[in-house]
Amino acid sequence: QVQLVESGGGSVQAGGSLRLSCAASGRTYAMGWFRQAPGKEREFVAGISWSGGSTYYADSVKRRSTISRDNDKNTLDLQMNSLKPEDTAVYYCAGARTRAPVATISSAYDYWGQGTQVTVSS
Repeated sequence: QVQLVESGGGSVQAGGSLRLSCAASGRTYAMGWFRQAPGKEREFVAGISWSGGSTYYADSVKRRSTISRDNDKNTLDLQMNSLKPEDTAVYYCAGARTRAPVATISSAYDYWGQGTQVTVSS
């Protein structure tokens, strides 16, 4: 069982930036970031393949975010810029146990972190 631990959340003003990080206790294949705002369902934010050669973003964060990973360190990062109040949510790191294309649905991921809160004020 791989454990995932997120860090880097916090409170920022609109237009600011945050870098979220996820440390994995072991190897995972595709990895992703999801978020869940109060009263809403968990939604896909960004995903990256095992090699890092393929990345995917939700339309809501595209051009404002960059996902990256370091397989030597078993870490996953999400750089978020030009943050908006609607980005406010708990952000979760997710990892897949088996090799498969990057997925945008939460059920495709086997490992989850506890989440880190991101709050963007206007």
